[in-house]
Amino acid sequence: MVFHVKQDHKGDGPQLLAPLNLPQSSLDKLQAYAELLVKWQKSINLVGPDTIPSLWCRHFLDSAQLFPIVPQSVHRLVDMGSGAGFPGLVLAILGVSDVHLIESDARKCAFLREVARVTGTSVTIHNNRIEKVAPLGADMVTARALAPLDKLLSWAEPHLLPEGHCLFLKGRGAEDELTAAAKDWNIAAQRIPSLSDASGLVLHLKEVRRG
Repeated sequence: MVFHVKQDHKGDGPQLLAPLNLPQSSLDKLQAYAELLVKWQKSINLVGPDTIPSLWCRHFLDSAQLFPIVPQSVHRLVDMGSGAGFPGLVLAILGVSDVHLIESDARKCAFLREVARVTGTSVTIHNNRIEKVAPLGADMVTARALAPLDKLLSWAEPHLLPEGHCLFLKGRGAEDELTAAAKDWNIAAQRIPSLSDASGLVLHLKEVRRG
């Protein structure tokens, strides 16, 4: 399923998520999330300061575009390097069940807990480095703006069930990263154009095996 976002002059805001047909209750929770992020950003560097004016496109749409791709059969999703909660906490708010957020920064974990509390969202937060977290048995692993693909796969492998999938948000270097990763990994890769970045891709990876 492919969605198209029309860029106009109405600015950055929840209306950018209209093509995803999200219920108003979810949009209200994301609005509360956005307000908390702007508030906490004053004391904690949650996201790049220059992305605040385009918060809804750069972070919320970028994350929410994964929701239609996540199979309904997914029982556990692990989000590596969650930071301010993108994309894992957004996906949990939208209805993905049993979401685990891995984040090593204690202050960011405090923010994640507060957003989860305010929005009434159930998530499990692991305040630790990815490689220190015991295998979580996930059928979906996600990551955004974290590391090159070969490193992501190395981190994801211990947590990923044999038939699990990965969804990684990547920029213009995605093809080069796929080529580099192919030296050590066998993967079936689906390339999905990003809704939030004309030069970006969502990499949907299946059959992940060390080569």
